[in-house]
Amino acid sequence: MIIAEQKPVAEIAGYIESCNKVLLVGCGGCVTVCLTGGEKETEILASALRIKRRQEGKPLETVTCVATRQCEPEYIDALDSAVRDVDAIISLACGIGPQYLAGRYKDKYVVSAMNTRFAGGAKRHGFWEEYCGLCGDCVLNLTGGICPVIRCAKSILNGPCGGSQNGKCEINRDVDCAWQLIHDRLKILGRLDTLKEIVPPKDWSRSRDGGPRKMVIEDVMSGSNPEKAN
Repeated sequence: MIIAEQKPVAEIAGYIESCNKVLLVGCGGCVTVCLTGGEKETEILASALRIKRRQEGKPLETVTCVATRQCEPEYIDALDSAVRDVDAIISLACGIGPQYLAGRYKDKYVVSAMNTRFAGGAKRHGFWEEYCGLCGDCVLNLTGGICPVIRCAKSILNGPCGGSQNGKCEINRDVDCAWQLIHDRLKILGRLDTLKEIVPPKDWSRSRDGGPRKMVIEDVMSGSNPEKAN
């Protein structure tokens, strides 16, 4: 899932210092799971902003709601009435949410309250770690299900680099060497011969370097209204 964290309250407050009434929109997707942009966090941020403004002698009115997902237009539709009389919209979604809100409400100032960090998985409650670099050309089938693009500090496709010691990366002794993990995994699977295969250069044109990416599923697209997408 997408991992995002809230910006400091002072920074968010700075973006809306000229506003008298704002709408804070949480998201029921990834940011709810990673405890940064769900209903509870939206209410806490609204309260923090009101308190700060009260202390500054410039009261702020806030309205809060949580969209099921801000990355799908059908869930943004429900915000129409709430948006009407506010000076700004504060999105607590990943970077997709504020862009969708700005696309739909073109006359409204949209503020992102979040810093989108990475695509990760939960290690334990309250601890997430990056697992996928969204490179668009997955090599997991060759590496025992362990991604060298993001979990190797050097993103080496034909590792190891030779700098690791005792299974730890040379950049940080708390970081596992991805290629040690790959070796150990392939050994368990009886597929160590895979390491002798030279992985060709990745097709980076499918990564972010190739410009904004799209995925279309024609069967799902049929009957939908593409004009509503931003």
